[in-house]
Amino acid sequence: MKHLIAPSILSANFAYLREDIEMVNLSNADWFHVDIMDGRFVPNISFGFPVMEALKKYAQKMLDVHLMIVEPENYIPAFAKAGANLLTIHYEAVTHLHKSIQEIKKNGMKAGVALNPHTPVHVLEDIIHELDLVLIMSVNPGFGGQEFIERSYAKIEKLTAMTKNMEKKPLIEVDGGISEKNAKQLIQAGANVLVAGNAVFKAANPTEMITKLKEIC
Repeated sequence: MKHLIAPSILSANFAYLREDIEMVNLSNADWFHVDIMDGRFVPNISFGFPVMEALKKYAQKMLDVHLMIVEPENYIPAFAKAGANLLTIHYEAVTHLHKSIQEIKKNGMKAGVALNPHTPVHVLEDIIHELDLVLIMSVNPGFGGQEFIERSYAKIEKLTAMTKNMEKKPLIEVDGGISEKNAKQLIQAGANVLVAGNAVFKAANPTEMITKLKEIC
């Protein structure tokens, strides 16, 4: 499949949020990536349900919601109601991962699991067949603008190998420090969803940057 581009709305200009949403709507982007942080699982706080409701109202593309929060299982129905199409929770934040994945699907969403940079991919061996997506964090979660962790390429390759013989493979998403410089190597390693924050919203021409990232092969 052709890789997907998911601009991270966390990097948008919140004074002009509707305009940035419309820019993504009209661009070659595939999804909106929405980072939710609670100040506990990560040392930062982002937006909550009011912004999610605004996104649901105006976004014309899939909402890919990434929960960087403790006890995400308590909020699964609320995020389904708020408009999430795909809900990703962290392996490190959940005690009963399988139960949480089933709950996400029961609420009508696709289910993803995110791994922090220090977490090896083999921890997903017994659950990967249940997943629609695996998110590899290529920076430490919680802050934008960090440098890409080079070890991420090998991690993606290992995950790709794990899914080689699966009939229905989960998508492999990468988030953190993605740019024109590393996008091609990430795709070659096996990534098929690229989350781009600053690379898009800090670009002189965000629409053009989305197209450039989409056309890399």
